[in-house]
Amino acid sequence: MNRLLAYTFLTILLLLCGSCQEDDYVYPDVLTELAEAQTNDKGTLTYLLTDKGDKYRVLEREGLEGLTPDSIYRALCVYQVTDTQGKTVQLYSAQKVLSMLPKPASAFTDGVRTDPLDIQSIWLSGRYLNMVLLPMAKDKSHIYHFVENGLTQRTEGGNQLELTLYHDQNGDYEAFTRKTYLSIPLWEYGDKLGTGDRIILHIRTYQEGETTREFMIP
Repeated sequence: MNRLLAYTFLTILLLLCGSCQEDDYVYPDVLTELAEAQTNDKGTLTYLLTDKGDKYRVLEREGLEGLTPDSIYRALCVYQVTDTQGKTVQLYSAQKVLSMLPKPASAFTDGVRTDPLDIQSIWLSGRYLNMVLLPMAKDKSHIYHFVENGLTQRTEGGNQLELTLYHDQNGDYEAFTRKTYLSIPLWEYGDKLGTGDRIILHIRTYQEGETTREFMIP
């Protein structure tokens, strides 16, 4: 009996010590955000440019090569700033985010598809209108794009850009929710949209049907 009590006490003590060690561990200050990932002339990812305008040099490691040279990718990045000057980062992962320039409806020869999905969040950041969408999917790749409906002047002043989300389920089954990140590049409209102008995004959801989201450029 005493041996059993002693063994039980020792086990509890070891568990408590292990718990203390885990509590004492200092996790790295890792950031997760959408950013522009820039490659050099050899196709290696070398810089990150955040939507706040911060530019970081990416520390070299395996897995950053094989990309298109001298290009910019929109990506969901997980990284850690590694120097006191805040100029260098260790990039742990970079997930490519679809970011296509909007096209007029006439460019879609088979028509504009607006299959439904759900919205987790949509927000303006830097040179992009970003969104986290929740389509129902199984095992097929869905097709996304952005449709430019028109750029007009508002009667109360300023310009208004109207866009529609193109979503083709591609015959996929609605089995589970698949989190999807998209970014609409707004730098294409740099000389047409300014502070106070508005962006109207048309999107079809399961809960609301055909709906819109409106954003004012700060």
